[in-house]
Amino acid sequence: MLTHFINYVNTIMQITRINLKDSAFPDVLRNIAIPPKDLYTLGEIPKDGMVAIVGSRRPTAYGEQITYQLANELAKAGVTIVSGLAIGVDGIAHRAALDAGGRTVAVLAHGLDRIYPHRHRALAMEILASGGALVSEYEVGDVPMKHHFVERNRIIGALCEATIITESAVKGGSLITARDAKDAGRTVMAVPGNITSEFSVGPNNLIRTGAVPITSASDVIIQLGFEAREAVPVPAQSPDEAAIIKLLQKGVTSSQDLIEESKLTAAQFANIISLMEITGKVRNLGAGQWVIR
Repeated sequence: MLTHFINYVNTIMQITRINLKDSAFPDVLRNIAIPPKDLYTLGEIPKDGMVAIVGSRRPTAYGEQITYQLANELAKAGVTIVSGLAIGVDGIAHRAALDAGGRTVAVLAHGLDRIYPHRHRALAMEILASGGALVSEYEVGDVPMKHHFVERNRIIGALCEATIITESAVKGGSLITARDAKDAGRTVMAVPGNITSEFSVGPNNLIRTGAVPITSASDVIIQLGFEAREAVPVPAQSPDEAAIIKLLQKGVTSSQDLIEESKLTAAQFANIISLMEITGKVRNLGAGQWVIR
């Protein structure tokens, strides 16, 4: 699979090197405390309209749900989703943006001749195929090192107009990204969570110290003054589908709540939601949780 990725890079795209002194080098990175000397890119870095979504590598069902929902809805509104391609929140954010038909950028902690983690090679190729980009300050041949992941966080934080933390423990790596974003003069946002959950300690602490609390994509768009692209309505094939779509849009996501509020029987709901999943209208997040694609 590694050979597959290298062949893809060599035959379809070419790694571009942008030096700090080049006019194409992003100004926002030029002005941070420790700017990268070079950037290596596959695909093109957007000039604006980027929001980072980062968080735990082991998110809860709540973290998975809210990460997917935020990234998907922001991508549908025309926002480019940026993250680090890591397992957990990062991968979910990239996946949600792609499912929305949007663009996403991954900032990596190694050379662009490889993908880490290995399980995300196909995801990386899909990011490139959809018009997104892979970005790194490390040369071809550089392998992922523990300190690289900390260093690359400053690039994520500075590139984006805002960084959103959906879930994080008290010392999660995403909190370093939040700090770097703040140091670069960017907006830090956080999703409030259950005060008894260890994975909500990070976001809740950020909110306590001045981060913007958000509960929807609309909060992000309004706070940043983005002009949202008009969303394409989800087509319904029946009144029952329309009812489920309306409930999902209101934030009702669990199978049990959808059954109760739609007044459908469990069997009717199972048949309808299965067909909606097959036809690409909804996505199953597991544990009986659903979101609109």
